[in-house]
Parts: sequence; C-alpha cells; structure tokens
Amino acid sequence: MPGKAIGNLSQARVLISNDDGINAPGLKVLERAIKEIAREVWVVAPEHEQSAASHSLTLRMPLRIRKVSARRFAVSGTPTDSVLLGMKQVMVNRPPDVVLSGVNRGGNLGEDVTYSGTVAAAMEGTLLGVPSIAFSLVTDDAKNPKWSSAEHWIGEVMRRISALTLPGGVLLNVNFPDVHAKDVTGIEVTRQGRRKIGGAFQEGRDPRGENYYWIGPQREEDRFKAGTDLEAVNRGAVSITPLGLDLTHTRTLTALGELL
Repeated sequence: MPGKAIGNLSQARVLISNDDGINAPGLKVLERAIKEIAREVWVVAPEHEQSAASHSLTLRMPLRIRKVSARRFAVSGTPTDSVLLGMKQVMVNRPPDVVLSGVNRGGNLGEDVTYSGTVAAAMEGTLLGVPSIAFSLVTDDAKNPKWSSAEHWIGEVMRRISALTLPGGVLLNVNFPDVHAKDVTGIEVTRQGRRKIGGAFQEGRDPRGENYYWIGPQREEDRFKAGTDLEAVNRGAVSITPLGLDLTHTRTLTALGELL
C-alpha cells in the first residue's frame, strides 16, 4: 500500500473517533482542537465506552448508526466498527483525508497499544488507506485529567508532522504527559516501551458464592529506558511513536527460513 502525506489540515476532511464513547470529554477536546485548524470535521464514535476493545470487529449482530447532530454520529459497536462505518457509510461520497482517534483518558504506552481501542481506531483508518493518528493523555488522576494540556498541544503536533508521509501500514501513536501545558518539555519521537497490564487481580465472591476475578489497572513497566514512550512522558514530553501493522519479526523469519 503506498504511503500518504498527512498534509495541512486547513484543506482536509477529518474523521474523529475514540474508544471512550460519543460523550467522552477527551473526544470533545480533540474536536475543539481540530476544528481550529481543519476545514471539515466529522465524528463517528462508539455509542458507549469500549476501552480495551482492541481491534475487534462486530460480526454476529447488526450495527446501528445514530445521528447526534450535524457531522456527529454514534455507532452501536467498537472503535473499529465506528471508523469502518464512518468511512464506508457516513462519509462514503467523499472519504476523509485523515483519521484521528482520542483523546483517550489514560496513556497508551508500551504494550497498551495491543489492547487499546483508541489505537485500534487509528489502525482501522490505516488499513483503509488513510493517514491515522491516535491521541492519549497520560493521567494519574482519572477524575481530573489535564485536558487543557492535550488541547493546547494537539495543534502543534499536527503542525509539526504535516509534512510527514506515512508509509502504508504505519500509524502514529501520540501520548501527552500528565503535566500542565506550560510544563511540557517538548515533542519527542520515541519507540514503544515495556508496560504490561494485568499484574494484579482482585479476587472476590459473588452473591451466589462463585469466585470472580477483576483485572486491576496495575502495570509492570519500565519508566526509565531512554528513547521510549514511557520515559519521555514521565519527563514531561509529548511522545510520538510510529507503529507498524505488519507484525512479522524479520530476524526470526530469516532464521526460520534457514532452518526449514
């Protein structure tokens, strides 16, 4: 698949989605920021929260699209469903020039990207041949995220990457640090760090006497490995990580070929 330039959004049609749902504050933050710089903004997002939905596609039940207002639609499915229907149904007469996802409440760092519905929405846009970017806000205070910091820096990120041509099968994963806008140290290009959720479970017993297990938010992570998304955001920088959809491990591919 040939690459496409992100381009100057002043002449672009932009499709926005997320995984926190059509009413999420982070979605409104991204809308406001992009409406300041883009010619035309469309929103097609899940009806309800779909966090950790990953790149799941609804196959065994029908999907419905609800028009919320002008150029705003809610889909009874996943982030992937939303982008797919956004491009193939809502914007079918003229597809978007760019797909943006977020702003997620909580970082998508390291291995988070394999679970993230926010990143998955950008993956779907990428698979459909449109330059796509996922935005997330790292926060230790889920009740009071620093949305204004993300809103302030979104435009600067888009300005700096406007000349970039993304190869086919590549998307950008952007994480804003948990600091006020004035305290952001800059924008850095990073690689994916090490951060695995599921290190702790809460065990309980339901009213019927059956055991249940609840996966907590705790993560095993390395915040100090230089050059990674985790290290950058923990220093107060905006992190931009290019992600490839081709998961083939080239070195092992070669070794396996030699062996067989």
